[in-house]
Amino acid sequence: DGAFIFASELKALKAYPGFNNAISRDALALYLQYNYVPTPHSIYENIYKLEPGCCLSLTAAAVVTPLSVTPAVDGEYDGLALHRWWSLGDTVQHGSKSSIHNEDDAIEGLDTRLRESIRLQSIADVPLGAFLSGGIDSSAIVALMQSEAASPVKTFTIGFSESEHNEAIYAKEVARHLGTEHTELYFSSNDALDVISRLPDLYDEPFADSSQIPTFLISQMAKQHVTVALSGDGGDELFGGYNRYFWGKKIWNKLSWMPWSLRRLLGAFILSQPVERWDVLSNYACKLFSSTGVAQLGDKAHKLGARLETVHNIDDLYMSLISQWGKPQPVVNCNYTARTILDCREAWPNIDSDEERMMYLDSMTYLPDDILCKVDRAAMGVSLETRVPFLNHRVVEYAWQLPLSMKIKNGQGKWLLRQLLYKHVPKALIERPKQGFSIPLAEWLRGPLRDWAEALLDEQRLRHEGYFDPTPILHKWNEHLAGRGNWQHHLWSVLMFQAWLEKQNDIQ
Repeated sequence: DGAFIFASELKALKAYPGFNNAISRDALALYLQYNYVPTPHSIYENIYKLEPGCCLSLTAAAVVTPLSVTPAVDGEYDGLALHRWWSLGDTVQHGSKSSIHNEDDAIEGLDTRLRESIRLQSIADVPLGAFLSGGIDSSAIVALMQSEAASPVKTFTIGFSESEHNEAIYAKEVARHLGTEHTELYFSSNDALDVISRLPDLYDEPFADSSQIPTFLISQMAKQHVTVALSGDGGDELFGGYNRYFWGKKIWNKLSWMPWSLRRLLGAFILSQPVERWDVLSNYACKLFSSTGVAQLGDKAHKLGARLETVHNIDDLYMSLISQWGKPQPVVNCNYTARTILDCREAWPNIDSDEERMMYLDSMTYLPDDILCKVDRAAMGVSLETRVPFLNHRVVEYAWQLPLSMKIKNGQGKWLLRQLLYKHVPKALIERPKQGFSIPLAEWLRGPLRDWAEALLDEQRLRHEGYFDPTPILHKWNEHLAGRGNWQHHLWSVLMFQAWLEKQNDIQ
């Protein structure tokens, strides 16, 4: 009807009279692959997200028609002009030409820029606090906040009764050492069920990072004490924190010589061993070699085993590691033609380092579309503002001036950030296997969440709705229930779509 509609949330667009945009099959396939709908797409046809660092202008004489959007490319689209006012790609290209080689200078430079960012983001006329998981990123933010503050910083963490997922005990020790005013909350599967019903409203479109549940709960708790909270998000992407950056390269170097048929056999062998057996092996190796081990080794091993037969180079390996349903087209009955920046390799900056190329791609996709979306939607759902000191543009630009050897060293990520943190927190309080902000989802789906999940995964229901082929989904569900595989992330993506779809049907 000649209207151009924009808003910060999909629910606002849906309030427009006559809204009837269909669910996009292409976006649904992308969602199953990544557990989120990547920018610039949305779950609806002909509705697009504006990319970070971009301005969009509409010419007065433009005839508004369905857009043909090419990600990561400036230009004119049917009378709409897309202008990129800040580009991470340009920052990466510029930073790679100016490396800093003195380690002491690098630590001092990071300290200066991160403190400046924290000071700026701590300016508030309302109560201020910070999330604290006890990990490197949040501990570094809180340590510098506390060193700049005249009184104890308010910190918040959340814990689980399942010990293998509980990092609250570490956060408490870090808080005690730094002298913060610390608050912690332990929650159960019943608390999770209460939150699940709110997720479709919070996220507007299907979103399947299961840490959205504790993120909402910690935001809800923090809001009782503060109005603004600082977080440590962005540290992994800037300083090489994810396991795939160093393990991915190591694994590919060891396996790339193998012919495809041999890699396929190795993958089949890895998958033939139950998740629990790999976890036992990790615990045994930890004791034998006095190492920190690998958290959730079984899940990681199965994820690798399932992908060994499909990868031909390290970029393929990266793509497989960040994908859940590796081939989602059969599940959603579509040919899957939508593209993202991950498919537009010609638009990638020239980055020689495999690890830094992964870091760049994560910064362009996973960070804004998953991590930042998760935190922002959960926090704003309780009227809590979150701020991210690591993503101040001066910190980002400085990080990309650093050589890779100051980020990943001796098989360990975030080396420089660790050195800065050790000036404030003893190494013994920090060094342990990386867990992430995860919940015991696999166990909950077999237990207290089972009835809820089975209702959404009912075969007749799936066939009637017509968005999914039930066969591969129910196969994974039955394997998961029997303990023959851990398909929690695959199943959660389907469940979150089903819960979202149910909410849309209720509204209509």
